[in-house]
Amino acid sequence: MGRLSQRLESACVFCGSSDEADPAFLEAARALGKALADARIRLVYGGGGVGLMGAAARAAHAAGGDVLGIIPTFLVAKERALAEVEHVIVDNMHERKMLMFQRSDSFVILPGGIGTLEEVVELLSWRRLDLHAKPVVFYNPRSFWDPLFRLFQHTVDERLTPAGFMDAWVAVDTVDQIVPALLDQGREPYPSEAAVGRRG
Repeated sequence: MGRLSQRLESACVFCGSSDEADPAFLEAARALGKALADARIRLVYGGGGVGLMGAAARAAHAAGGDVLGIIPTFLVAKERALAEVEHVIVDNMHERKMLMFQRSDSFVILPGGIGTLEEVVELLSWRRLDLHAKPVVFYNPRSFWDPLFRLFQHTVDERLTPAGFMDAWVAVDTVDQIVPALLDQGREPYPSEAAVGRRG
């Protein structure tokens, strides 16, 4: 697919919601939030005020960035939705993920738990099906995501996933590499978004 010259306007951040996370991960989330604000890239995230997602959203907002939280009704209290940023409240997790996808030009994956894994696998599955070509960047401190990458490679080695799938993302080791990696991938057309809505 040919590249477009349109400016990258938004990045969805998938990450952990635990306040017990490594303080270095929380600091990285704050640094990412500021970096997105400085680059005038809107932060789209899961809407909560806890863990890495809360740290990223607060930092982006404090730096004057545009922030959109998308959260289901049943998590508003549990994940302490940030009152100071714009929110869309949806009925369920499926709607949350779909709207996060539709409102985002690109994706950043920070360390996270089972919820983050579920989001990532669905996002990359859609990429595998050619339903989108949006940039995906993993922040991989201390080789955090290497076990997942090895599992993906295992499915390739077993001829269950095409080898080209391993090019569906970029992994970086430092926060200051994230925004340049997003921009380097460029913004490509993804005319099949309607198909994602039908299949997701």
